[in-house]
Amino acid sequence: MYKVQVKMAERNDTGRAGESFAQTYLKKKGYMILHTNWHWHHFELDIVATDGEWLVIVEVKTRSADYLTSPEEAVDRKKMKRIIAAADAYIRLFNISSPARFDIISLVKMEEGYQVEHIEDAFLPSCR
Repeated sequence: MYKVQVKMAERNDTGRAGESFAQTYLKKKGYMILHTNWHWHHFELDIVATDGEWLVIVEVKTRSADYLTSPEEAVDRKKMKRIIAAADAYIRLFNISSPARFDIISLVKMEEGYQVEHIEDAFLPSCR
């Protein structure tokens, strides 16, 4: 049981460090960060930012280099639905009229830093 707790703590630390890096990365690209780790019920938005006229909902996924799947593969249909539901609540709560898009920042932790892939318009909300 102790090993599981240590691994979960390491994973949480990796995720927090990745989200912090992603915020810095976006700021350097000229994004304005509005909220981080914004919660609505059991749903969370990692980063909510603006990029010019766009409201940008960013899902950050961080993995170590030895992980078997890429970080963006963790954003499955179920995860997308949760992000979309939280984004809808966010937009309604703050009465936002700007167009919105959903990005993924994929981070792979290397010895010297992160390998970064910023996927703009990574997915669209479904019509259902």
